[in-house]
Amino acid sequence: MKKLDRYGYAFIAPFWVVFLTFSIYPVFLTLYYSFTNYTGSPGEEIVGFANYARLLTDTFFIEAFVNTIKIWGVNFALQIGLALALALLFSDLRLKLKGLAFFRSFFYLPNLITISSVALLFGILLDWQHGSLNMILLKIGIISDPINWLSQPVTAQLSVSLILTWMWFGHSFIIVMAGVSGISKDFFEAAHIDGANRWQMFTYVTLPLLKPILLYIMITSLIGGLQLFDLPLLLTDGIGAPDGSLNTMVLYLYNQAFKYNNYGYAAAVAYGLFLITLVFSAVVFKGMFRKERAAQKGA
Repeated sequence: MKKLDRYGYAFIAPFWVVFLTFSIYPVFLTLYYSFTNYTGSPGEEIVGFANYARLLTDTFFIEAFVNTIKIWGVNFALQIGLALALALLFSDLRLKLKGLAFFRSFFYLPNLITISSVALLFGILLDWQHGSLNMILLKIGIISDPINWLSQPVTAQLSVSLILTWMWFGHSFIIVMAGVSGISKDFFEAAHIDGANRWQMFTYVTLPLLKPILLYIMITSLIGGLQLFDLPLLLTDGIGAPDGSLNTMVLYLYNQAFKYNNYGYAAAVAYGLFLITLVFSAVVFKGMFRKERAAQKGA
């Protein structure tokens, strides 16, 4: 038996070697660098919490944080709003809409396209001189002059939010519909017999029972949103133009590390991002279930 145990350890050893080398070791190495002034050359010095103190007063990082929240907030509101609206329609016992499988596949397709292809596609569509969007809007008379969508802060942020909504809406829709499918139809039939209309069934039956699903979507979307990097990088000059409106936290981290060689400070930014994500996730989790816990204590 001991010999067999040794063979087992030999089989799992490659996984642990790769995991410790490429996952655990970089985490602790980044933590070490966050307390140094490492610039890529040997001979870094320990600076203590200087990088973290700088992070708290860094206006560029604060601006990147605000930009990230704005872009993610618009994207999430549209994404979850559309997913819930369609879930309301497809779960309506009176309408009995068909074709759910087709719509699931259709809405999920953008999620399968690589981000570089998406950036190239929308870079062409949003081009202010020859882009299809401006040509269509000019032809139907909505605008009189072409709009440079990616050169103005407001339209640039809105464009990125809408692109992300287009990409990830299908994912949220599938998860929401899976949650709706798990709700017993008895609840809807009982509410219908009691005279509840569509909106009342949605607000008093569907939404409360979907709370765990919505919590999962919000936290995973929040984590992904705070790590927004590739689309702003590929759509603009790579430093967050126009006027820094697309400079997200991860893009700021990337430029600090690989453009300005401030690896020590970039490591501090990485751990700052980790703490922000942790705090926001905890706040969302407690906020979603605070009323239920209060009701249980009151009972």
